[in-house]
Amino acid sequence: MGYLIGVTALWAFSFSLIGVYLSGQVDSYFAVLMRIALAALLFLPFLRPGRLSHVHKLALMGIGAIQLGLMYVFFYQSFLLLSVPEVLLFTIFTPLYVTLIDDAMAGRFTPFYLLTAAIAVGGAAVIRYQGVDSGFWLGFLVVQGANVCFALGQVAYRYLAARLPKDLPHRSVFGWFYLGALALAVFAFGLFGNPHMLPTTSVQWGVLAWLGLAASGLGYFLWNKGATQVDAGALAIMNNALIPAGLLVNLLIWNRDADLPRLALGGAIIVVSLLVNEWWAKRRQVASPV
Repeated sequence: MGYLIGVTALWAFSFSLIGVYLSGQVDSYFAVLMRIALAALLFLPFLRPGRLSHVHKLALMGIGAIQLGLMYVFFYQSFLLLSVPEVLLFTIFTPLYVTLIDDAMAGRFTPFYLLTAAIAVGGAAVIRYQGVDSGFWLGFLVVQGANVCFALGQVAYRYLAARLPKDLPHRSVFGWFYLGALALAVFAFGLFGNPHMLPTTSVQWGVLAWLGLAASGLGYFLWNKGATQVDAGALAIMNNALIPAGLLVNLLIWNRDADLPRLALGGAIIVVSLLVNEWWAKRRQVASPV
């Protein structure tokens, strides 16, 4: 859980950095390409190609292409259609996708995970619901595309990690994840990118460097590693912890208006959903020790 909490704090800055310094100013496909390229460079020195089968390498690359590459394509496009708070609002459905995908991959249905994820969704909705009209539905669908990609990738990595060599650390395989994402990002920029909208200021380059090395490089590595150490319910709930964290950063640094009572109430509901899930998981372990 510590990894997920730490990455939540790290990622809390990303929403505002993208919305304030990059959206509409730097080509979104180039921003995606730069973030993933920097993240890949960070982990390539740790790769141990001879220790993995070709099947595992391709699987890791496929997960990276979906969770990071395709997700970023959707994610950056959403900032052209929505404000930062609206993007945060529409991410509240990610926990539901996590629980449903996890159950589908395991061939089961766990109503309790769905219940705790729904409670977390309710907490996030309390924080950010202000009402939307039909003009926002395209943005909503784009964000849902990003949510599904993110949920699918982290659940798939949980399952794949259990099948990798036990003596091989995560950092020695994660470069394949970024290489898969990089391949998709290069393809997307080649097809849709605008070379006339590259960064023009040191601030924009600095933001891209931070997002690539810290938020994408360290962030996705630690998040996926943390995902292997918790159950699906806790993982689903932590996906929504980004919402109060992101809003808090947006309020404190960029002085955006926020309803503090709503923020406190919604955050409390998310915490309660996490505590309920932890209680249930411990009770199940005691009842059925394996």
